[in-house]
Amino acid sequence: MKPAIEIRDVTKIYELAGSKIKAVDGVSLTVQAGEFTALVGPSGSGKTTMLAILAGLLRPNSGQVIIDQQDLTLMTEAKRTSFRCRYLGFIFQASNLVPYLTALENVELMLKLNSKTNQANHERAKNLLIRLGLGERLHNLPGQLSGGQQQRVAIARALVHEPTVVLADEPTASLDTERAHQVVETFAALIHEQGRAGIMVTHDLRMCQYVDQIIQMTDGKITRLINNRAEITALAKGK
Repeated sequence: MKPAIEIRDVTKIYELAGSKIKAVDGVSLTVQAGEFTALVGPSGSGKTTMLAILAGLLRPNSGQVIIDQQDLTLMTEAKRTSFRCRYLGFIFQASNLVPYLTALENVELMLKLNSKTNQANHERAKNLLIRLGLGERLHNLPGQLSGGQQQRVAIARALVHEPTVVLADEPTASLDTERAHQVVETFAALIHEQGRAGIMVTHDLRMCQYVDQIIQMTDGKITRLINNRAEITALAKGK
């Protein structure tokens, strides 16, 4: 079976003040459908650039980015924009919800963007929010929700249009420890249940206990790949 994500020898170079900096240096990785991956490393390690390349927001200088057997590096800008809307879901540090739309309307916004506004998908949006413990908050505005609740709405929005890949950029950065664990645990459960490929950039190694593999980056390179459950648990516990 083909992986949901396949990165082949990707390099991204920035030119600053006459110098060339390799933000991503010959990175190769694969993520299977139903697999949740954490991308970790110090600031400046290249993980945020890698996420932007995966999202088709940046074009690498060399290498291939293949999602759902489609090569993003061969697409025009317009094609990549269309591809992002259909095949990718995003969760950001801040929930980025539309403040004047209810929780349900925020989730259904992705359905409208993908021309999927039928009754079955309306029920799917409601059921996702109910699954996330927000059944009594469907018609609340973001300002009436806690930070953790807003992030759970963002998870539903990222998954409702059935993307191949879901990308999360520090999704717990603005949450306290308890809510952070709730959000990532729920996100991981949905990734596994729905068979999506998920990649989460995080500085908080405690959140890695919910992932299937950890990719550690340093100076633009992958320096460590951990997919052994005991090693993942030990790292998440700081051992």
